[in-house]
Amino acid sequence: MTARHVLIIGGGPAGLMAADVLSAKGHRVTVCEAMPSLGRKFLLAGKSGLNITHSEEFARFRTRFGAANARLATALDAFTPDDLRAWAAELGTETFTGSSGRVFPTVMKASPLLRALLKRLSDQGVTLLARHRWLSIETTGYRFSTPDGERLIAADAVLLALGGASWPKLGSDAAWVAPLRQRGVEIADFRPANCGFDIAWSAGFAERFAGLPVKSVIATSDAGSLPGEFVISRHGVEGSLIYAHSAALRDRLADTGRAEITLDLAPGRSREAISAALSRLPSKVSLSNRLRKAAGIDGVKAALLRECAPRSEPGRMEPESSEQLASRIKALAVPLLRPRPIEEAISSAGGISWDAITQDYMLKSLPGTFCAGEMIDWEAPTGGYLLTACFATGRAAARGISTWLDARRG
Repeated sequence: MTARHVLIIGGGPAGLMAADVLSAKGHRVTVCEAMPSLGRKFLLAGKSGLNITHSEEFARFRTRFGAANARLATALDAFTPDDLRAWAAELGTETFTGSSGRVFPTVMKASPLLRALLKRLSDQGVTLLARHRWLSIETTGYRFSTPDGERLIAADAVLLALGGASWPKLGSDAAWVAPLRQRGVEIADFRPANCGFDIAWSAGFAERFAGLPVKSVIATSDAGSLPGEFVISRHGVEGSLIYAHSAALRDRLADTGRAEITLDLAPGRSREAISAALSRLPSKVSLSNRLRKAAGIDGVKAALLRECAPRSEPGRMEPESSEQLASRIKALAVPLLRPRPIEEAISSAGGISWDAITQDYMLKSLPGTFCAGEMIDWEAPTGGYLLTACFATGRAAARGISTWLDARRG
């Protein structure tokens, strides 16, 4: 029986996982990647240790995808975080759980896992073609730009795994949106996810404190109240705690034009205790010493409190009672201007609408063409959720392709 040919466009986690599944089933698989090498964004994620998944209870894990929870459930149920760890172990990459619950390879690198996967794909007969940029869909196949000129590749089924719109220099440039829209595929505009935000810092504050972490705070937004830390940037704020709130903050800015994140700068102490401690200090004690002695606040936290203080005129803080200052320490409102550009975001929201694809990840307007990964309209916080869902949707699409090809064979 002649093997069916599957063309996979995109050499990231979703595409490579699909290639692994399909080639193991005996299909002839070709993977085309626009960049000079495969898995570039995957390797970038590994620079900080490759947070491959998360160890929290799976019932909680599968609720981390917002509006896409229900649509992703089947793919995640079929490839859980434990399954991902077992798959990595098959490829020689053992993992461990960090203190935060995040899961990392013991070698703290992405490259060994990627090399092992690419070798297995090669051993399973997969053709890997770098520098093949998809240009268009033709009646007889998919057209690519290659170092040797344009090339048309025909296949029995196609998987698009082209990524979202963040980190375009690594290949996720969303250039696929226009040609798919021309083919009637419904696509939601891309928006930054897991991103930083611009804030109108004073020049002196930005110059002095950019790059410094703000540790041990609780941040509150429409996403709820979460403990953690973030970093002051020259433009505003970024870091894990900000990313956890970014979807809620981004959407509020889009809906109302205004958003703020509220910080508890002294989580271990009550407002009443701080107010009482401030009141006991002599009035001649400087604000810096009052903050340090009464609330344990100094350095960047004290500067942030000053930066966001109410002012009667430029450069002059309004006088505050002990109660007012304590209230601000416990609930400091930091107004945001806008999300940072999507090119800087860790991931993106938006993409192919769930209504445009079947339960098996096939595009309704392009029978035989499937999609997976970040090019579909879903988002997730950092912590291993993004990568797990990319792998899971790649596997789900591969199963859909195999089922579709089997039905056509019959």
